[in-house]
Amino acid sequence: MNSRERLLTTLNHQEPDRIPFDLGSTQVTGIHVVAYQRLRDYLGLPRVTPTLCDVIQQLALPDDDIIEKLGVDVRGLFPLNSHNWNIVNRDVGDYWEYVDEWGITHHRPKPDGLYYSIVRSPLADPALTISDVRAYRFPNTGDPARIEGLRELAEQYRAQGRAVMIKGVLAGIFEMAQRVRGMENLLMDMASNEALAGALFDKMLELKLAFWEMALPRLRDVIDVISEADDYGTQTSQLISPRMFRQQIKPRLATLFARIKQLAPNAKLFFHSCGNVRPLLPDFIEIGVDILNPIHITATGMEPRALKRDFGDAIVFWGGGVDTQDVLPHGTPQQVKDNVRRNLDALAPGGGYVFCAVHNIQADVPPQNIVAMCEAVGEW
Repeated sequence: MNSRERLLTTLNHQEPDRIPFDLGSTQVTGIHVVAYQRLRDYLGLPRVTPTLCDVIQQLALPDDDIIEKLGVDVRGLFPLNSHNWNIVNRDVGDYWEYVDEWGITHHRPKPDGLYYSIVRSPLADPALTISDVRAYRFPNTGDPARIEGLRELAEQYRAQGRAVMIKGVLAGIFEMAQRVRGMENLLMDMASNEALAGALFDKMLELKLAFWEMALPRLRDVIDVISEADDYGTQTSQLISPRMFRQQIKPRLATLFARIKQLAPNAKLFFHSCGNVRPLLPDFIEIGVDILNPIHITATGMEPRALKRDFGDAIVFWGGGVDTQDVLPHGTPQQVKDNVRRNLDALAPGGGYVFCAVHNIQADVPPQNIVAMCEAVGEW
């Protein structure tokens, strides 16, 4: 099997010749540029200036030699967005400051900050009204310039036998509304001013639809997986109650997912949501999610064997291959291998599984642990 055949086989809940492996096809399955540089050095690969597919998170786009060396099966398409486009830094003393196309202000500490954090949200005024939301100048997410060159890149990946993933140009409906409104403000709106929160959610849905309705007619025949994301889980529970999710978020997600599937019926829908999302999994499946990521195996309720037993026939698990919070950065190579094997024993049998770590590989992960992770997948 080539990489694309391998991925499509497991997405159809059949066992491929080996487990498909992902590194860097999305902004949630990637590797920090510091860890990437160290990995290249450790593998004896030539020094390069990495391309950053996500400047905010400082994620490196894996080069072809790494893809070949590690046996990565999935390549990603990254449309132009606020994390990789028109990023102009301003020196503000202890920080680099960047104001993105949404009007969100980000800071990255000097001299060697590992990523940017949001410090100001443009719609954080406590007196914000629905009229203010409607009058705000949001980005043009339907601009075809955002996907310029991506069809040719997808065709190149396909010619190499790789599967192709595409991400959108804004965070999830819930998460993007938090970014522009401020997290505390939005959560209070959801509890005490549902109409205002709904106006923000409706705007995010509109902007998502504008992008996919522009992009998918141009790209649907060269992509295999479509990535969406929205974080609802914490380490132990959820950020909002399942009831609030079902009332305020789920109907809008259902509209989005139905339109994506109408526009690209042959592609699978990948959905990223961190933390304990077990209570929401039946809802995800009901509205059309084909693939769940990141499989936050150390969160309450996310035990791999139980997830596979209860949901493995209905959804593909993409991730959960190794604990990224503790074992991967702090364990020995042997502990990394043991962790990988336990997770693969639980998630991989019968197909319906794609390997990657639980979320992005961060800067503090030793290269020998990344290699041990990859070796364990091959040995399994």
